[in-house]
Amino acid sequence: MFLEPERDQPSRELSGKAQPLPVPERIPVFPLPNVVFFPKTYLPLHVFEPRYRQMVADAATGGQCIGMALLKEGWEELYDGNPPIFSVGCVGRLASVQTLPDGRSNILLQGLERYEVHEEFYEKSYREARVSLKPHARDFSMDPPLRRYLMDILDEYLQADEDASPLHSLVRPDVSDEVFVNSLSTYLDCTPLEKQFLLEAEHLAQQARRLSDLIQFKLAERRGAGGWG
Repeated sequence: MFLEPERDQPSRELSGKAQPLPVPERIPVFPLPNVVFFPKTYLPLHVFEPRYRQMVADAATGGQCIGMALLKEGWEELYDGNPPIFSVGCVGRLASVQTLPDGRSNILLQGLERYEVHEEFYEKSYREARVSLKPHARDFSMDPPLRRYLMDILDEYLQADEDASPLHSLVRPDVSDEVFVNSLSTYLDCTPLEKQFLLEAEHLAQQARRLSDLIQFKLAERRGAGGWG
């Protein structure tokens, strides 16, 4: 059975001021069919499968890093093995590990950087991969008209969606562009494949434009337009 993220834990922004954590070239990979992880966000997970219990234990005493990856379509028949994953994911640092008496654990991952898989390894009970990091430019500044436009359509989206409450915290001028784009990508109600499309954007400006298109499409669906409108 696949693992699902804990949904009752509030999100927290990364300050960006912490000392950078070295990411090993070879990292454990945690594939899920319904979770796409983004830098500058936090991801709480409940871990109960034996192979992933071992993965957490090894990461906690080793490099402190776990790479989240999205499983490709058709994973169900191969889940107990190593079904194909998308090559672009996000590596997270183990910010906390709460080990439960029965061996399960609750963990919190701090999103560090995107990565790309170059080679996979299956010697252990869980998958590992040799990766290279794919960071976006740190001096990124969203074009002010694009940010205002995205904020405007987000505001309209929030007015029509009471379940989107975590997004309300993003509608603030003090939220950095990088945190704004990645947090919105995390909490927007869209499919895992749509989120993977956002994660694979070449730069944050492209990710922001893709977000804009997704929100417009969802608003058009709600209006009954059946199109981009």
